[in-house]
Amino acid sequence: MPLARQLDLLTALGDESRLRLCALLEQRELCVTDLVKITGISQSRVSTHLARLREAGLVVDRRQGTQSFYALAHHALPRAARSVLEEVVTAADPLLEGDRERLAELEAERRSGLSDVAADEIERYYSPGRTWQSLALGLASLLELGDVLDVGSGDGAAAASFAGACRSLTCIDTNPKLAEAARERLSGWPHVCTRVADVQALPFAAGTFDVVVLFHTLTYAEQPARALEQCARVLRRGGKLVLLCLDQHRQLATTSRYGERHPGFSPGEVRRLLTRAGLRVSSSEVVSREVKKPHLQVVRALAVKPATAAAARTPRKRS
Repeated sequence: MPLARQLDLLTALGDESRLRLCALLEQRELCVTDLVKITGISQSRVSTHLARLREAGLVVDRRQGTQSFYALAHHALPRAARSVLEEVVTAADPLLEGDRERLAELEAERRSGLSDVAADEIERYYSPGRTWQSLALGLASLLELGDVLDVGSGDGAAAASFAGACRSLTCIDTNPKLAEAARERLSGWPHVCTRVADVQALPFAAGTFDVVVLFHTLTYAEQPARALEQCARVLRRGGKLVLLCLDQHRQLATTSRYGERHPGFSPGEVRRLLTRAGLRVSSSEVVSREVKKPHLQVVRALAVKPATAAAARTPRKRS
């Protein structure tokens, strides 16, 4: 290696903050936000140091959405740089040990479930083919859903993940353009039909479906209670309803731009609406939180249409 190149590498490593960043990136792929949390170094300085390390060929970056993730360039490290970093990574230094502890805490927080992280970032710890889409398709292959109604199916993106698990699948949306897009997307499935319809006046006979799916539809409905009553009506006895919606929030100025009429529904309110519609609710809870501000949360509810009308009127005792 030319002397100038060796000097450039040593100069890049000749800074305490850059050595700390390299020690962390030797263990994990991390973004700027992660490194700021762990080291306490300002975001602007972290970005500057990463740019310097990247220029020196010590760090590589990978773009995902609006974020970049950084890792040590293991395979491209010259012997001299590798020796220096091996010493740093194993050093019994209080500052470095503190960084390692905070990295471990950050990862434990991610594994716990509902933090600034998790579900939205499965591809962060990438391996070939490991995506939410492949996971959803794999899980859907285990299902036998029967006759399914997808309410507010949009362009059919969600329906495409479970269409193969249905005996029949009916997708409805009030937007003709989206309904047509869903028809084209799902055209390869002969048992799928798509039509324009309003959840508040479903054009189906009572007891038509085994499963009703409402994925982020309730907040768009003018009359949410009426919408759920209609869904309950077209369910067969013993049929299931699966609902996803935004948790109650104060960000209507943001969500209304997408056509949402309501500022979300709390798990308790979702439970009350489903119960009022004559369904027996098995769960209603927050299951995810968006990474980006304003950190909107999502409620998932599961409900069943009782086997008899009398059972629907009998309140279930809480444990």
